[in-house]
Amino acid sequence: MKIYTLHKKQNLPITKEKAWEFLSSPKNLKTITPDYMGFNILSGADRPMFSRQIIQYIVTPILGIKTKWVTEITHVEEGKYFVDEQRFGPYALWHHKHFINEIDGGVEMEDIIDYKVPLGILGQLVHPILVKPKLEEIFNYRTQKLEELFGKY
Repeated sequence: MKIYTLHKKQNLPITKEKAWEFLSSPKNLKTITPDYMGFNILSGADRPMFSRQIIQYIVTPILGIKTKWVTEITHVEEGKYFVDEQRFGPYALWHHKHFINEIDGGVEMEDIIDYKVPLGILGQLVHPILVKPKLEEIFNYRTQKLEELFGKY
């Protein structure tokens, strides 16, 4: 069982409060997800983030295949971090930690995603040519979009 990790950091020239307000609102996920992914929240985004919150989405990650994705917000420490875990969706495992740390002149946002692809050895073979590049593309888009919204650090 191979578990992969994607680790991203981004600095933004905004307050910790502003970063938390934006990142902890499930509705803003659509804003920072590429349009081609057809990201659509079905339920669970009607209130501010809380522990045990279930959020259901439809996404089209690859080859135009619509996929239902259900995540649970498992941990929340107001203003500091939250964790979402997949309960149903395209990965065999998805555990995503979001941290917000104050730095001089802004915040450092850190994402640590531990994930496992489905389909055993076949999934592992496809990972470097399909899954990993797609995740990198999505998080690069997120970086660009956050800079457009809040400026470069």
